[in-house]
Order: sequence, then structure tokens, then C-alpha cells
Amino acid sequence: MMYLLFIVGLVLLIYGGDWFVDGATGIARRFHLPELLIGATVVSIGTTLPEVMVSTTSAIQGHSQIAYGNAIGSIICNTALIAAISAAVRPSAVNKKTLRTPVTFFFIAAAFYVAVAYTSGYFSRPIGVILLIIFVLYMIANVMGMKNEPGASNAASTAEAIQGQDAGTGEEGDVEGPVWKMILLLVVGAVLIAIGADLLVDNGTLIAEALGVPESVIALTFVALGTSLPELVTAVTSLIKGHSSLSLGNVIGANVFNLVLVCGLSITVSPFSIPENSTLFGVNASLVVDLPVMLLVMILLTAIPLVKGKTSRVQGILLLAIYAAFCVYQFVLG
Repeated sequence: MMYLLFIVGLVLLIYGGDWFVDGATGIARRFHLPELLIGATVVSIGTTLPEVMVSTTSAIQGHSQIAYGNAIGSIICNTALIAAISAAVRPSAVNKKTLRTPVTFFFIAAAFYVAVAYTSGYFSRPIGVILLIIFVLYMIANVMGMKNEPGASNAASTAEAIQGQDAGTGEEGDVEGPVWKMILLLVVGAVLIAIGADLLVDNGTLIAEALGVPESVIALTFVALGTSLPELVTAVTSLIKGHSSLSLGNVIGANVFNLVLVCGLSITVSPFSIPENSTLFGVNASLVVDLPVMLLVMILLTAIPLVKGKTSRVQGILLLAIYAAFCVYQFVLG
């Protein structure tokens, strides 16, 4: 039964996130809010709502291993699986300017996060607040940058169109129907996300206990993959429609949100220490494997596009190999 409920939780998260984005986007458009603002805030945050709910719920319930593992695992999954698939299947040209802001903010936040992890290993409430401040600064920088970027509104519209088409809401991603329907989608989506997150955390914990697998391993793999499904769906849809570069931007943006919003919120709500399930070379294995892998795959994903302005098939294959090795380590050696 716990396996079934775990899957039900994943499904509710996926549909809940999808409906929440559709409702919020529809309302924003109905009230004539700028499209670039919608694309930079509502749609992006909507795809990371599963991670936000799962990590925050886990932190509140005292399951810090899931709160920690889900955020870090989602970044690794987004980068070394989802973006890697896009690069391996259809390498594409990338606008280097559009990558600079999210990449810069990611590595600034990552440097701060990793420094705390290696010096104290305890994420206190002030640390969470600082991460949330970085999130706010990132949103401001993102919106200001899009205002100054020619064709930014079109890029935002394309992102919303893909989100909308994936949900079957119309060719332009608009939600058909009156305002009450959009509000209903927003409310129902939020409720489904909350219920799905609760089912995922509770049953993920039970599965980990039954299998004798540490909660952090379940979070770094199954839960992380489950909460990253919206990004995976977006990536696949982008590939089908020939917008593989959009997938890269979506993944990097989601990674920033995972680090500053998901981690920041869960830490602020319930501070926790880095879980220690095993050691490697006498050091907490998470400090030797999880955080270094997170940084490594992000460097591999962003370095080539920032220098050459395009992704490569070799880059995608290498990232996929790293993700496979990471999963093997978690279940066999971890």
C-alpha cells in the first residue's frame, strides 16, 4: 500500500503543479500583467512547487534527510539527467547572455551553501533567511534583465505556450474559460500539491525504513526524480517542438530555485544539520559525494554553453554517465 500511495503522491504533485501554473498564468494574463513577469515568476516557481512542498513538509515533520536530499538531488537530477537528455538528443545553440544571470546567482548561492556545509554542517534559520534574500535578489535581477533583453516577452510567451500545450490548455497556453475556472485550477492545484507532498514524504519514509535504505538516499534519487518530473516533461516537450535551448534555461532556473527557495524555505521553517548516513575517507559521505557532484555537473552543464554558445552531444552523454554512477553509488556503495 505504501508503494501505491507513494506513486499517488507523485501523480498528485505533477497534476497539482501543472494546474497551479495554468491557473496562475490565466489569472495574471486576464489582469494584463506583463508576460515577462509571468514567465520569470509564476511559471518558473510553479515547476518547483513540488520540491518546495516536499522539502518544507519534510523539515516540519523532522525528516531533515528528505528536506536536504530532495533539494540537492533535484539539482543533480535536473542537470545530469534532464538537461543531459536534451543535450545528448538534440544539441542546440544557446544565448550566452540569458544564461549569465541564473548561472551567476546559482554559483554565488552554491558557494555560500557549500561554505556553511563544510564549516559547520548546520543550517540555522539565519542561513535560510539569507538564501531567501538571494532568491528575491535573483527574481529582481531576472525581471530587470528580461526588460532590457530584446525579444524577452516572446521567450516568456514560448515558455508559457509549452507549459500550456503540455497541459492541453490551448495552442497559446491560455486557460479557456472564466476567471472562476482559473481560480479553481489555482486552488485545486495548491491542494493537490500539499496532499501529494504529504503522501510522498510519509510513504517515502516508510519505504526507506522497510528497505533499510537511508531517507537521504530515497530523497536524492526517487523523491528528487519525482519532484523533477515537471522539468522533465517540459524538457521532452521542448525537444519535440525543437526548443531544446529553452529546456536548458528552464533547468538552470529551476536549479537556482531549488538552492535558494526550496532550501531557504525549508531551513527557515525548520533548521537542520546535514544528515550523516555513512562516511567516506572518514568524512560525511554527503560532503565527499553529493555536494561535489552537484557542483561538478553544473560546471559541466554551463561551462561549454557560456564559452561556445552551444551544448554538445558529448557533454550530454558525459552528464548521463555521471548520473548513472551517482545512482549506483547511492544504492550500492552509499
